[in-house]
Amino acid sequence: MEQLLQGLRAAGEETRMRLLVLCGHAELTVSELIQILGQSQPRVSRHLKLLCDAGLLDRFQEGSWVYYRLANKSGTSLLARYLVDLVPEEDPVVSRDLERLNTIKQARLDAADDYFRENAKHWNKIRSLHVAEKEVERLILSSVQDMKITDFLDIGTGTGRMLELFGPLSQFAVGVDTSREMLAFARAAIEGADLRNCQVRLGDMYTLPFLNDSQDVVVIHQVLHYADRPKMVIAEAKRVLRKNGRLVLVDFAPHEVETLRTEHAHTQMGFDADQVWSWCEEAGLKRKDFHMLAGDPLNVNIWIAEQSNTDNPSGERE
Repeated sequence: MEQLLQGLRAAGEETRMRLLVLCGHAELTVSELIQILGQSQPRVSRHLKLLCDAGLLDRFQEGSWVYYRLANKSGTSLLARYLVDLVPEEDPVVSRDLERLNTIKQARLDAADDYFRENAKHWNKIRSLHVAEKEVERLILSSVQDMKITDFLDIGTGTGRMLELFGPLSQFAVGVDTSREMLAFARAAIEGADLRNCQVRLGDMYTLPFLNDSQDVVVIHQVLHYADRPKMVIAEAKRVLRKNGRLVLVDFAPHEVETLRTEHAHTQMGFDADQVWSWCEEAGLKRKDFHMLAGDPLNVNIWIAEQSNTDNPSGERE
């Protein structure tokens, strides 16, 4: 009861309601919120703190930037969403705020497009060496079609493509990456697809910022070849999986395309199927399925492993 009342008190002010509505539509920084509201930084920051303290907003650090979004797992997250849904978007003040928000979103999309154009030739060159992504994505989705997904995690989210695929199938979906440029690209992609249940976060594949037993499905899509300690990445993915949770790992079979190492920073020249299975089993995962897709010259392997017990090792993280 007290938590509910605190949330209602925090939301009971016009600027804070405007902030809730805006953060219900997108992840936004203080500077972006100042730009939309036309208010001073101390005033906006004070209102944001009250909303965070009441559990209505979540605050996330991304390098030197701090992002705010509507809370999704606090005790008052349902209240936050309910309040946002009650606010009529045709209200003159709210309508003007959302117009300014759309301007910011468009600027993000333009920046993402510029980044894609600069890097597309490199990505397309790699894609031309292996099987079509459409077939890979079909098999990835089919590997979890029997599951109800509450929490989905994409390790090394890159462009956010896995979030676009799994967002509609999940209640909550998060992509982590160490590159702020890629996070900006992925954020623009999920906002463009209006996937409000999806988020991106700055995070390391060796030390994921999630609790033990917190994810239903974890995907590592074309990321493991960048790892100098792939065995540790798999163990960390296993740590955050719930009982009967599933790990979907997609990467190249062993190959000799040396340019991927010299020009694209691949640390591993593909993975032997049995080697990956041994890492999974060592971590405490059991085999569920495997697919090999022939490409020219790169073959793509898909390993599907499942959490095999109820106990996770110590080392919970928040």
